[in-house]
Amino acid sequence: MVKVQERRHLVLIGNGMAGINTVEQILKLAPSTYRITVFGSEPYPNYNRIQLSYVLEKSKAVEDIILNDRNWYLENGIELYTGTTVTHIDTEQKIVKADNGMEVPYDKLIVATGSNPFMLPVPGADKEGIVGFRDIADCQNMLHAADQYKKAAVIGGGLLGLEAAKGLLKLGMDVTVVHLFEEIMERQLDHTASLMLQAELESQGLKFATGKQTKEFLGDDRVSGIRFTDGTTLDAEFVVMAVGIRPNTALAKKSGIVVNSGILVDDYMCTSATDVYAVGECNEHRGITYGLVAPLFEQGAVLAKHLCGVDTKPYEGSVVSTQLKISGVDVFSAGEFMDAEGLSIVRMHDEWLRIYKKVLLRGGRIVGGVLIGDGKESSRLQQWIRTGTVMTEAIHNAIMGQASVETGNTAAELADEEIVCGCNGVTKKHIVDAINEKGLTTVEEIKVATSASRSCGGCRPVVEQILQYVLGDKYDSAAAKQEAICSCTTLSRDEVVTAIKEKGLITSKEVRYALEWDNPEGCSKCRPALNYYLGMIWPTEHVDEKDSRFVNERMHANIQKDGTFGVVPRMYGGVTTPDDLRLIADIAVKYNVKLVKVTGGQRLDLLGVKKEDLPKIWKDLGMPSGYAYAKALRTVKTCVGSQFCRFGTKDSMGMGIMLEKKFERLDMPAKFKLAVNGCPRNCAESTTKDIGIVGNEGAWEIYVGGNGGIKARLAELLCKVRTDEELLEIVAAFMQHYRETGKYLERTSEWIERMGLESVTEAVVNDLDNRRVLAERMEVALAQVKEPWSEILNNSNLRERMFEEISISTKQD
Repeated sequence: MVKVQERRHLVLIGNGMAGINTVEQILKLAPSTYRITVFGSEPYPNYNRIQLSYVLEKSKAVEDIILNDRNWYLENGIELYTGTTVTHIDTEQKIVKADNGMEVPYDKLIVATGSNPFMLPVPGADKEGIVGFRDIADCQNMLHAADQYKKAAVIGGGLLGLEAAKGLLKLGMDVTVVHLFEEIMERQLDHTASLMLQAELESQGLKFATGKQTKEFLGDDRVSGIRFTDGTTLDAEFVVMAVGIRPNTALAKKSGIVVNSGILVDDYMCTSATDVYAVGECNEHRGITYGLVAPLFEQGAVLAKHLCGVDTKPYEGSVVSTQLKISGVDVFSAGEFMDAEGLSIVRMHDEWLRIYKKVLLRGGRIVGGVLIGDGKESSRLQQWIRTGTVMTEAIHNAIMGQASVETGNTAAELADEEIVCGCNGVTKKHIVDAINEKGLTTVEEIKVATSASRSCGGCRPVVEQILQYVLGDKYDSAAAKQEAICSCTTLSRDEVVTAIKEKGLITSKEVRYALEWDNPEGCSKCRPALNYYLGMIWPTEHVDEKDSRFVNERMHANIQKDGTFGVVPRMYGGVTTPDDLRLIADIAVKYNVKLVKVTGGQRLDLLGVKKEDLPKIWKDLGMPSGYAYAKALRTVKTCVGSQFCRFGTKDSMGMGIMLEKKFERLDMPAKFKLAVNGCPRNCAESTTKDIGIVGNEGAWEIYVGGNGGIKARLAELLCKVRTDEELLEIVAAFMQHYRETGKYLERTSEWIERMGLESVTEAVVNDLDNRRVLAERMEVALAQVKEPWSEILNNSNLRERMFEEISISTKQD
């Protein structure tokens, strides 16, 4: 009888991204080689530390950034001990000892203890209210502080500090970034790029104190401010330290493993101790410690092969890249970025568009680059830097935007071991194998199978290039771009909409059952989307599922961070009367409104209204809802126009009021804004609206697809019309075409780029029969709309049910 060899025991200390990514690769290479035990000090399974900034700004919950849930560990036979810290490694007896008394023997051991935030060793650094920014607990501390305090300081103008500062700013805090150097992100950006980034962040509300060295923290038990070495001070009720990280070497050092700045490792991640390896931020390789995720995954790939007995090239270091995720402006840096002797520089600086591009060459080969304001080519530029690609005229034109030039498929040039997805450590070979073995044909399928593009999405263009490269003539670019509407199904938006029509599905529950949703209850992403699609397809048959809507839409008011609400009454075209203004003022006093704010859409926002007062304030106002909370028409902004302005050529106020009264309350895929200018001077900012209308030379010009938000986009000219009747029909057709083909939460700026302006023009302008049919379907939809405040006031059962419970969500006008 042949004796089955017992699997060797692999122990991993550290449940973070570097260690678990190494384990994932081991499971792919040799799933039966090791019995695996994982220790993690935090109480969570493996999560994406890169996305902590999204948790901080509340755009994602902790559950959204989990990479491997507890079921994954069970399915792969991994023993997981969370909330457990290893305190000693006996390298002679090969045993690890934990703080709960556990002693676990090992055959192979990986130390992946990561890093710790560096806390400035200055007087007062131990005061309450001073934290680092490294894990979920830090995020929770910061969220709690934002609820209690107003003034915050973030010490450190690097990548992590700026992300922390922007997150606190979005939570409503007054934030100042303190930086030792005169220029922020000086390790990734040159002088010009740094100044551009700082100017952009200042325009968004951040403050900066650069060239400042912290001398001490002021206050008694709790921090109240910072004193700098130049004698100046800064008030601060909460301080985040983001001045850098240090490899967490305490365990290794205590256990007799050789340590310098980090745990010393060779090219295969071996430490000084037999069968003990170190990977990630805790190690030091060839004198370098890395704090970015891509190098850690590259190390993990080498270590995994080494542990599985697979031939592999040694790890020789990494080319690092940086991408700022939440600043609202594209920031990319990779490789060399400072001018130096022996380098040739390709540079473009457009101050009006706020774009800066710089590519550095050594011997004609690309060795580094910086992109500010336009990061479309960041993925390909990063690959060109990694492979040392020779600069060509085609590549130059592609990066600098001087021409639309085909530069070939970068995927063909990538080595199999190149990491394509830095967030999740997915190599080109992993993607290629998944495509071939599983018959994948879309980027979304690749994301599900490999996790490539699952996190920040920056690698998606390269993933699609690899798909195109592997499939060749079988590649379908349209199909490749189809994404599942959520994780409950693999079906795309178009497939779901088609099935609803073909099967006559009327409710969300029917859709989830008939289309075999993995989660029969749906999720927070698909429930509101399905409710919208059903209402759009069956306007007279579908009954609105209010429980599927975001809280703001359920409550018909914008919830604020303190649990109160903002109430915005409708002001058609931004026009009001003295009587209405007096009424609003009286009601603001009566209900102790905290703030009356003039919005960007020429309306008044009453902020700080208690939940229980909402129906009463609506009744006293006697005005219709301004829909400042909804995925619907928000405002129609107007200039004075020909009624009063000496430059006005058309009645912009009259047209704006007509449009707003016609299309108010209609559900749309996303929030929708219009503006009408009476002349080309653009006082109403028509060129940054979903639909912008400009009076010019006795006619109306219609612009579409503009956006003044985070992803700013100038609107494009759709057409020019002579009559008001034609204008109304084209606007109706355009809105209905967007309603019928747009993805839920997809703004027109994204929709236009996906659909193509020519296609939209043909559908709503040139094809007269189709235009008429779209406008007719719009009329059917408009016939179903109701004024929500009145509906609730007139229905006591609905009023009681809708105001029983609230859960915080979504954004406001």
